[in-house]
Amino acid sequence: MSAVSHELPPGAVNAKLIALIASSAVFFGIFLSGFVIDEPAPYDLFMVGLIAVWALFGLRISRAATPLLVLLVTMNIGGMIAMTQMSDLANTPLYLAVSMFLAFTAVFFASVTAVQPSLYRLIFIAYVVSAVLTSLLGIAGYFHAFPGAEIFTKYDRAAGAFQDPNVFGPFLVLPGIYLFYLLLTGSIARMPLLAVPLLIITAGIFFSFSRGAWGMFAVSAVLLTGSLFLQSASGRFRLRVVVMTIAAVALLVIAMIIILQLPGVAEMFSSRAQLEQSYDTARLGRFARYAIGFQMALEHPFGIGPLVFGTIFGEDTHDIWLKMLMDYGWLGFVSFLALTLWTIAAGFRILLRDRPWQPYLLCAYVAFIGNIGLGTFIDIDHWRHVYLLLGMIWGAIALEYRHQKELRLAPAPAAAVPISSIR
Repeated sequence: MSAVSHELPPGAVNAKLIALIASSAVFFGIFLSGFVIDEPAPYDLFMVGLIAVWALFGLRISRAATPLLVLLVTMNIGGMIAMTQMSDLANTPLYLAVSMFLAFTAVFFASVTAVQPSLYRLIFIAYVVSAVLTSLLGIAGYFHAFPGAEIFTKYDRAAGAFQDPNVFGPFLVLPGIYLFYLLLTGSIARMPLLAVPLLIITAGIFFSFSRGAWGMFAVSAVLLTGSLFLQSASGRFRLRVVVMTIAAVALLVIAMIIILQLPGVAEMFSSRAQLEQSYDTARLGRFARYAIGFQMALEHPFGIGPLVFGTIFGEDTHDIWLKMLMDYGWLGFVSFLALTLWTIAAGFRILLRDRPWQPYLLCAYVAFIGNIGLGTFIDIDHWRHVYLLLGMIWGAIALEYRHQKELRLAPAPAAAVPISSIR
């Protein structure tokens, strides 16, 4: 009697190998997003190659995600038009090239997650690993843990492997929110495994001394908790959410009290915790520049060119809406505003639907809301994680579109035949 062969056909083996390589490449790309000290960053170079290779092998853009592509491209066309208003281009072509590249990364992540929703989990795991490592670098730099560690700080604040602590802190919010979600909804046995990376990431956010990152993490956590509370009709689950939230907050408060006892930490915290800093309210401070900039936008509908505002006033716009008006013109401003409102509305409509990808959508959505809110006080147009958030949200929008389409096309169940009619 011949033995039955359990070997897979060569085609299946090749398909599995290709899927493994593709998943590993996405994982590595997300991992690199935590190390952006200069532009172009390693993340940029790797993702350019990855997107190009993926496109050669059939990168498909879902019809539902087309608005993401159109509005991002239109925004960048606005930047190109604004560039024509400049007498000296300087580094503007490189800046706009990075802007267009980041737009394509959002479309890429929307496309691959819409086709392969299992990538969501991989993306989030890679993001957590990257966030923990860059947090450890920032913390080590803040405490001068080893010779040369100060390269991971800026202005005596933890910056991790980033140029600016004000980018480092917000980058850590999504993985922190994801771990918080797992704490609220996961098994009790896994809590110690989740608590350690969550504390490391939270410490990274704290030592960045970024007021925006602090507020963003708090707002995103509140939105996440409220969404979970509304999503479930189970009183037991709601009680668990409340209890776990109280426990997590208590743990963070205790950790903060301990940290504030360290030399120099309390002074920096007291200084940074003030709502207004000297550079906000000075004669040509941040708030004064807002008023001047919006007046300039009325006089220059095509914008004044990327990065020109900073050369005039010594500081950049520090406001994403003013940034759009100055660097991308009214065309870019309208495109980005439309994209933001569309993303928030379309994401909200499907936010609490019971889908396999819903937890990832929920975490990405609340973090996106936090980033947009923070964008009112800082430029976020080159924040790589913002485009990742856009891609993941629009990937879920495309998945829901396909799901609804399949429901409409599914054959209706046969009507039951009355027993009395059976002969």
